[in-house]
Amino acid sequence: MISKGGSEALLQTLVDTARSASPDSDILLPLFRLLAKVGLRDKKFGQKALESEALDVTLILARKNLSHSQNLLHCLWALRVFASSVTTGAMLGINGAMELLFKVISPYTRKHTRTIRAATEVLAALLKSKSNCRRAVNRGYVTSLLRLHQDWHSHDVTNTYVLIRHGLLLCLRHIVTLRSGREAFLAAQGMETLFSIAQTCLENKSVEPVISAVIQILRQCYPESPLPLVTARSAYTFPAPGSSSSGPPQGLAEEDFEDDGDEEMDKDSDAEAVKEDDDLETDMSKLSPNPGFDLPEEELARYAVMCPELSYNFEELESKYGDDLNIKATPFANHHHIPSVASLRQQCFNKEHSSWGQESEDTDHISILHLVKGGKSSIRPSSKQRPLMNENQSIQQNGFGIDSSGHDASDDSQASLEQAAWDIEAISCPTITASFSNFTMSEEGNEAAEKLLHTHPRNTPFHDPHLYMANAMRTRSAVGFKMMALPDLWGHCPPTTAQPMLDRKLGVQRIKILEDVRRLLQPSDVINKVVFSLDEPWLLQGPASSCLRFQSKFESGNLRKAIQVREFEYDLLVNADVNSSQHQQWFYFKVSGMRSAVLYRFNIINCEKPNSQFNYGMQPTLYSVKEALLGRPAWIRTGSEICYYRNRYRRNAAAMDGASGKHYYTLTFAVTFPHNDDACYLAYHYPYTYSTLMTHLEILERNIDPRQVYFRQDVLCQTLGGNPCPLVTITAFPESNSAEHLEQFRCRPYQVITARVHPGESNASWVMKGTLEFLVSNDPVAKLLRENFVFKIIPMLNPDGVINGNHRCSLSGEDLNRQWLIPQAHLQPTIYHTKGLLHYLSSIGKGPVVFCDFHGHSQKKNVFLYGCSMKETLWQAGCTVGGSALLEDVSYRMLPKILDKLAPAFTMNSCSFLVEKSRASTARVVVWRELGVSRSYTMESSYCGCNQGPYQGLQFGTRDLEEMGAMFCLGLLILELKSARCSHKLLARATALLNADALDHYLQRKAKRMDIRRRRKQETT
Repeated sequence: MISKGGSEALLQTLVDTARSASPDSDILLPLFRLLAKVGLRDKKFGQKALESEALDVTLILARKNLSHSQNLLHCLWALRVFASSVTTGAMLGINGAMELLFKVISPYTRKHTRTIRAATEVLAALLKSKSNCRRAVNRGYVTSLLRLHQDWHSHDVTNTYVLIRHGLLLCLRHIVTLRSGREAFLAAQGMETLFSIAQTCLENKSVEPVISAVIQILRQCYPESPLPLVTARSAYTFPAPGSSSSGPPQGLAEEDFEDDGDEEMDKDSDAEAVKEDDDLETDMSKLSPNPGFDLPEEELARYAVMCPELSYNFEELESKYGDDLNIKATPFANHHHIPSVASLRQQCFNKEHSSWGQESEDTDHISILHLVKGGKSSIRPSSKQRPLMNENQSIQQNGFGIDSSGHDASDDSQASLEQAAWDIEAISCPTITASFSNFTMSEEGNEAAEKLLHTHPRNTPFHDPHLYMANAMRTRSAVGFKMMALPDLWGHCPPTTAQPMLDRKLGVQRIKILEDVRRLLQPSDVINKVVFSLDEPWLLQGPASSCLRFQSKFESGNLRKAIQVREFEYDLLVNADVNSSQHQQWFYFKVSGMRSAVLYRFNIINCEKPNSQFNYGMQPTLYSVKEALLGRPAWIRTGSEICYYRNRYRRNAAAMDGASGKHYYTLTFAVTFPHNDDACYLAYHYPYTYSTLMTHLEILERNIDPRQVYFRQDVLCQTLGGNPCPLVTITAFPESNSAEHLEQFRCRPYQVITARVHPGESNASWVMKGTLEFLVSNDPVAKLLRENFVFKIIPMLNPDGVINGNHRCSLSGEDLNRQWLIPQAHLQPTIYHTKGLLHYLSSIGKGPVVFCDFHGHSQKKNVFLYGCSMKETLWQAGCTVGGSALLEDVSYRMLPKILDKLAPAFTMNSCSFLVEKSRASTARVVVWRELGVSRSYTMESSYCGCNQGPYQGLQFGTRDLEEMGAMFCLGLLILELKSARCSHKLLARATALLNADALDHYLQRKAKRMDIRRRRKQETT
């Protein structure tokens, strides 16, 4: 009807009927009802009404029928549709529509409530126009609306007229989008009025629309302010090559802040922000292979030293071990220190074990195959059968105070701590020296610490505190850290059970917003005292201080400022990335001087991301020094009443630097500490420092069996900060130094794995840790992988960022994963030389079968892969798929499909193979496009946990992440078995090994194909 001119006909009928000598209500009323329905579907209805003069006619009829409720109601329905167009609404405002509506909207009454409700809806629609909002402010309607709402709220005790109250609030909501509207609202004591209303009915679900509107208005009108910092720039600086800034950064000025405008609305969605289709790359020249980074041959030749396995003749091995290099009967010194991933996991989950150090006699025979998704292992399901933790429970429920046998050790522990008389403050953050001799503690405490330090390696595989200290002394930071965090020095033993996701308390975000408003309106109990600041180091609190003490000047630490708000509440600000004014998300700091059984609240007020898994069950991590000294060194998930929301602090224009969003966000959480006067560390996620990595690599190299594992650690390059970036090569030695075996050795295909290009994604390092430990283990799958591949691994692409507590950037203030197109050796050395190494391998015919860059993801759950597909990208963008795309190799989907079958934490549903314009300079896209690696991936691991599979409802622990690293390796083996180049020898060995039910279908299909080929070959012969 609309397409045939029905709207115009109806509007003309309305005008003609209304202008007749005696308008017939029997025609007008059904006509108005019909117009109200048609208008909802006609996008140009308001303009048509304006052109046909139906607006004026309807306003005249409404004025004539002010005392006739039924006729007036029908006029209001039509006006509501007309006002849906902002232009038409502005014209109605000029013609006095708002004055008319205020005659209809009366104080509380039980008469004509349908008409009053319709009038509030029309007024709210009119106020979508800014000109009408200004008119309402100038005529004092803000005060009138507040009084009307207060009157209806106070009299509507049965909540019968919630929709009328909501309509009045919606009018205010539109008005306060203007600065003048907010000023009028504040002058009319609107904050106090609505805050009081919210306090009285916050728990009443029947007034949900009212509470929602009140919260929106309070957030909109809360006075904005800059962050309480001297500058948005990082507190740390580094003279990066080519840096133009020499003086100290300027402070925040009022003119730096953006002015009036509509506010962005928060979107609580448990997913990434939906990518716009216009970000998809549709230029075929940018999707087609395009070899770049053309280095001269002499430049490429430099990378040959990073591949010595290709020229090594292994003659010295013959003299050392004899002709047979594959010696299996002779025991080797320390190779049993490298257990399989499965054995480690079994060790920790087996209820029969009474201590961390014990191992079952059968652990050497446990393979990773027992951990595949749908396999026979009952380890993980049993962990889900324990009672769930209550969010307000503290000591035992947080994982503290329970020894390995389940005994409540809290009483004995506290007595032991008191007897030892340790100086917790000194132990918790030791200075970087060769021993504990500089600790200011009693002689007994010194002996106890030395004893614990001596016995600690037994409890933490692949960690040595003495070795860690030696590596920390060599690590260079931008500010020259002098202290170490005890969790990194002492090590981490994961808890024996997984922790469930935290159930979000209903209405917790509203409660926190109202607490912020209360701080503004009722400041009598607000202390507002700065207790820690990198910008003001003299503010460090002494031991006698009654407030908490904070520290973050250690490797990977990040806390810039702490402000005591109330006795047990603190506002915290994290540091921006070095040489940057952005990327405040990662935090890692020490807090001490607490009382046990007291609920402390921490508000990190300058987060940048618009949403977080903290809203969907994720908790921060905590490490207690006293628990560690009592033999339970572990990072655990902790915190209750967790919420992540937009706050009142506005980002200045200079700091945004093109970033989206106008405000900062607050992460708020409450913690109950397990001990009095403890020292605890809190972090965004399980920390993994550069010194930890170097220690780990050194221990791996010391403890492998060199006759079976070729493990070589080289230096890829020096970083801007002067730290070596390690390059690890893992494979198996040839069976002998015969020409045949050496040829087989040098023909092995390559796999390239990288991680930690973004420093705040520490979960990527834990996945990498699992990959490294698995590849050098005695697991039969690992042996097969070593014998058939050469692994080139760069476990930390951004050491400087990790060291200095950055979230995303290097010391140059750049996101290194946006520098792969044209990296520069003097600014992005790790990216430049990684790309150079990949080009060298490609130039000698050794391009990687798989390239994978490990990352962490803050807004999704599970583990998943991002890959690259020309065809899928063009299809998603709605473009015509050309011949080159139709011929695309679809093998890029094979590895994620395999992992979806194998790994409990992995899900295919979250994988994506689209190529976006904004990702054109990332490792995944550049390696795919320039090197022609069809299986070029980014593997994303959630900071939170899983919402599917065997781990559904559980947060990730470090063991889960390490297990994922091992599962990735298993996936590479299955991928090789499914490839056309798989040898019959490998297939036979794998078939004998991989006999788990979950893997049968992979092998059966491959075996059938091989049998068919063999029979055809025999027939041909």
